[in-house]
Amino acid sequence: MKKSFKFELTALAAIFALAVFAGCADKEVRYLGDANRAEAGITMGLDSGDFQKAAADCVESLLKSGALDKRGGGRYVVAIDEVVNDTTLHIDTDLLIKKIRIAMLKSGKAVVTSAIKAGGAESTLTHSVRELRGDDEVASSTVANKGTIVAPNMGLGGKIIQVNSKAGKDKQIAEYYFQLTLTNLETGLVFWEDEVVVGKMGPNDSVTW
Repeated sequence: MKKSFKFELTALAAIFALAVFAGCADKEVRYLGDANRAEAGITMGLDSGDFQKAAADCVESLLKSGALDKRGGGRYVVAIDEVVNDTTLHIDTDLLIKKIRIAMLKSGKAVVTSAIKAGGAESTLTHSVRELRGDDEVASSTVANKGTIVAPNMGLGGKIIQVNSKAGKDKQIAEYYFQLTLTNLETGLVFWEDEVVVGKMGPNDSVTW
């Protein structure tokens, strides 16, 4: 009788543990449509891994498209246009753009200007050194000449959009659309654009911000 009672207790404990595990698993946040990213323990918002993946996918698409293959050789000069954060998250869009910039520079097909950018120059020093012209304390031969800042050929901009939806009574879905466009600034024509989607499913009590 004692052995039987012990066995019953063990079986009940195992069932309870499975039930707890199943309950916890049901509360986990998981990626949608990506078997290689089935890990749990993430948030419904965006993390560094999401930006890494979005940037990698965009760069792969951009380089494969041939949009940066300049006719006659050489490299395009790319300026960063506005990247709109249309989500509920307080994020710095440079988390995405900086990774893409680094990859473009490493490809050898483009350079990025920091002297010209939507919203104002990223490098204010480029313009500040030109204010030294006529300063008696500065050797004039070391000051940048007029007409030496290179204008960009291309502009890279885009938008990050968030769409939330219900998935039954207990779950929600958060989808983030990373949309990027490369525009020829002389003609206004789009040379490349693509969209990368990061989707997540989790319990309703998970927050996306």
